Formats: sequence, structure tokens, C-alpha cells
Amino acid sequence: MLHSEAVSSPAVASSESTTATTTTLPTEQLRTLEQNIAKVIVGKEEAIRLCLVALLARGHLLIEDIPGVGKTTLARAIAASVGGTFRRVQFTSDLLPSDILGVSMF
Repeated sequence: MLHSEAVSSPAVASSESTTATTTTLPTEQLRTLEQNIAKVIVGKEEAIRLCLVALLARGHLLIEDIPGVGKTTLARAIAASVGGTFRRVQFTSDLLPSDILGVSMF
């Protein structure tokens, strides 16, 4: 009975149809995000996908590879695509995690 009342109301039916056409599914948004990043980073589909998995999982990501393969460009493209900011830490052999994160004193 409740369902038939909602369908018979023209105001409710029109707002539902408008909402259905303007919203996109999360999978479509993710695919669009992946395609947007792939315009900048060509041939690294797996790396893009893995970076997006880390982003969706709200985890941390360390991108390691040889120099000149687009690690910084990939990070910048992801940040720009999601509307975020980009910060880069250049690691050296003597850099410790506490140099970046700090130390907690109890």
C-alpha cells in the first residue's frame, strides 16, 4: 500500500527519476577516474589500479621504481583527479620514519 502511494504521487515520481539519471554508480566514477589518470600515465594500467585500490582503502602508498618511469607524475595525476594536494618526500638512505612523522613522548 505504501509503495503504490509513492508511485502515484507525481512529485515523488519525478524527483526519483531525476535522481536516478543524475547520479552515477561508484564503479562508473572509479572507471572515469582511472581513465582520467590513464590520459597522463600511458601503459601503466596495473599501477594506476593498485594506486586507486590503496586510495579507496584509505591506506598509505609507497611508489618504488627506477628513476624516470613516472612515479611523481602518477602521484600528481591522482591528486589532481581527486581534487587533492600533492606533497613529495625525497627519501635518502639515512632517512628514518621518525624524521617525517615525529616522535611521541610519554
